[in-house]
Amino acid sequence: MQNFSVGDVSAVLWTPDVSATPPLIFVGHGGGQHKQHPAVLHRAERFVAAGFAVVSADVPNHGDRTPDERLNQIAETVRTVEDLARFQALAAEQTVPEWQAVVDDVQARIGAGPVGYWGVSLGCGLGIPFVAADSRVRAAVFGLAGAVANAEVAARITVPVEFLIQWDDEWIPREQSLALFEALGSADKTLHANPGKHADRIPEHELDSQVRFFTRHLIPAESR
Repeated sequence: MQNFSVGDVSAVLWTPDVSATPPLIFVGHGGGQHKQHPAVLHRAERFVAAGFAVVSADVPNHGDRTPDERLNQIAETVRTVEDLARFQALAAEQTVPEWQAVVDDVQARIGAGPVGYWGVSLGCGLGIPFVAADSRVRAAVFGLAGAVANAEVAARITVPVEFLIQWDDEWIPREQSLALFEALGSADKTLHANPGKHADRIPEHELDSQVRFFTRHLIPAESR
């Protein structure tokens, strides 16, 4: 595990024990979490064991980042899904170029292999604009977010996607999640729905599926 910074962005990189250039998975953390939250660490361990490098970065107002008063003021007014969508759209204006710079830095360190993205909740709200903007991303896992702000951007995404829904999500209305899945421009996309509320643990079998998904799309068949 290697901590590093790109400008004001604090990030962490995990690399597998392989000699060739590994594919890279960018893991976007959830709201109120950070780059080394236990949920991020758990996924990083599984992905690294499968031969991937993993990077995660603190988003503004999280982890080791200097507080952004403008975003703080807006965050304090979030009461509805529409408010949350507006906040995430504003935050994405900052995080998309930051994350692209992080990927630039990591690829300079370990080589320019294919990139995947994993992010749910806040990680989805920021990840959809990131994936839509960066052609290096070849496959993505999204979920636990709605279509209020991201439907138009999601339509520009054409890479394979696995999309997660917590069926009893009390924060993101189910119809909003389904609308975001439908809005994705990907021809290869699958919907994975499980019982549970927004903050409930995503079943472990979904992580098993994600390892297979990223392996299928980021690792050449002859190298598996």
